[in-house]
Amino acid sequence: MKCLGCKTEKLSKEFPSVTILDTCRHPPLHCFRCLIKVVEQQKKCPHPTCPEKVPGDCARLKEFQATVNRLFAEYTSTSTVDYTTAAAGASGGVQKISVVMMNGESISLSYNPSTTIHQIKLEIQQRLLHHVEKQRLIYNEVELKTHTDSGQLAKMGDYGVQPHSTVHLIIMLFAIPEHFNHVIFDLFWGYPYGGRDYLDASCLLFSGTSFVAVVDYNHRFYNGGVVCHSGDVMDDYNRKGHHTINVKLKEIPKNVSHMFFTLSAWESPNISKYPNPSLRFFEASNKNKQLCSDKMSHAAYSQAIVMCSVSRKTGVWKIDSLGTLSQGNAKNYEPLKATIRKLIQQGV
Repeated sequence: MKCLGCKTEKLSKEFPSVTILDTCRHPPLHCFRCLIKVVEQQKKCPHPTCPEKVPGDCARLKEFQATVNRLFAEYTSTSTVDYTTAAAGASGGVQKISVVMMNGESISLSYNPSTTIHQIKLEIQQRLLHHVEKQRLIYNEVELKTHTDSGQLAKMGDYGVQPHSTVHLIIMLFAIPEHFNHVIFDLFWGYPYGGRDYLDASCLLFSGTSFVAVVDYNHRFYNGGVVCHSGDVMDDYNRKGHHTINVKLKEIPKNVSHMFFTLSAWESPNISKYPNPSLRFFEASNKNKQLCSDKMSHAAYSQAIVMCSVSRKTGVWKIDSLGTLSQGNAKNYEPLKATIRKLIQQGV
């Protein structure tokens, strides 16, 4: 996402999820650093069209500063990645690869064919704070495993990874235990500044890249209720809208390989005015114990977002965080289907 202040592409975690004041009537489009700088210098909201003045004792400003201190704190690591022998390009510079998440965020890493996949994952853990065990790296539709079949640490060269190429990063949220059957996906969003308004949560089922069915507010049951949509559940007190989707995993037909959970805007051209589109996951017999969660922490200028995928991996259902932006909505799912097919082809 590009900051409105410094005009620089930054990670979503470098942006606040809310505006500096509740009375601001715009999405948060300045990164933490730019926002803090403008507020401290001008004592006003940094958005160019916002007239709101920020008091000197603003508690939220102090929270934002604490977040910056935490995000950019210096740290030491027990594992050091040695890139001093990185291969040099024709110009003499260090060659790079791009590691791109499904939400579009990316980082650049030094390339060397002898660098192990484990070293790459350690570097990603240090820079993006995603644990090594949660990472899946995909190159040319092939997952880069940490170890070879012989048990040795796999290297970039073992998979033919080339300099200046792109490796896709998928973050696993949760591996669903085999004994689970009835599970609940709660997709929710904050009310926009104008008051109660709706997003649409949908579950799109696929067999490979072939579309099978959709479950949404208008098609609430699949296969006799194996997947079931709640309809609108609006929480006016907390200013949140919910669509809850119940799934009976053991009753999903064997040909269904993927379920994708999406949020999309019905009337609005994009979902940017809805704060914090989020996901929570529960096992139905224990609704008080949240097993995993995920959220889109910055405004999204697309009609829809593919929040996560649930797919069978070696017989076990796993939930992968995506956050992939897309066009399409409940009026026309075709653009969303195209986005999802591309994700499947990339190894999701």
